[in-house]
Amino acid sequence: MKSTTVSVGGVHEFSLRDVTLDHPWRWLSSGWLDMCCEPAISYAWGTMFTAIGLLLLGGLEYWDVGFMILPLAFGFALVGPAAAVGLYEVSRRLEDDQEIGWSHALGAFRRNSSQIALIGMFLLVVFLVWVRLAMLEFMLFFGSEPPSLSNLMDALFLSDVSAAFLVVGTLSGAVLAGFTFAMTAIAIPMLVDRPDCDAVTAMLCSLETVRLNPRPMALWAFLIAMFTLMGLALFFVGLVVTLPLIGHASWHAYRDLVKREC
Repeated sequence: MKSTTVSVGGVHEFSLRDVTLDHPWRWLSSGWLDMCCEPAISYAWGTMFTAIGLLLLGGLEYWDVGFMILPLAFGFALVGPAAAVGLYEVSRRLEDDQEIGWSHALGAFRRNSSQIALIGMFLLVVFLVWVRLAMLEFMLFFGSEPPSLSNLMDALFLSDVSAAFLVVGTLSGAVLAGFTFAMTAIAIPMLVDRPDCDAVTAMLCSLETVRLNPRPMALWAFLIAMFTLMGLALFFVGLVVTLPLIGHASWHAYRDLVKREC
């Protein structure tokens, strides 16, 4: 693999590797091996966020805004990097042959708490922007009476405005998701691995990594989206498997893409 040394923020120097299209599949394979090594923590982590998703679904139905289930489900994927902090720490410890326990996974934020929190706030803002944008699009195409959860699929795919709504929603979501992915693809794993690194440096390094590897990172983003959709297709239950798989694999993506200069 070729590598390019870049200076980020004028302080940190990183060697960013050029990877090929087969590497995202390797990251998934390595992530699966990590899940097999630590199944209790991995599946429990996925179960925890599956429960959050089910509570979210119940809340939307209770407040009669079930039409927001799809936007919120995709928004759930946008904040995924922050949700997997504990999984990054598990993979880091597996790589270094260190002791692994719940205290390590749950305490992973403490390795770089303030900077991880900053990226978490960034992702929260993106999530809120996406939710607001989705609500405006529903109002634009369906008026003051958006579809209910029971007739959502008919409204999305069989109504007179279906095609226009899906085009606008897909394009706006793709732009926001692409921007978020580029800024955070390896940022939080980097902060977990390097307590001396700050959030801005990590996000700029992530952006530069995506710029240097457009095709492999586009494939990686596609795979993340597909595995997330697979998890959501079963009313969030599939996230028990897909969320920890993506989380562990994201750690290996970071380790494969970035090597800091000594």
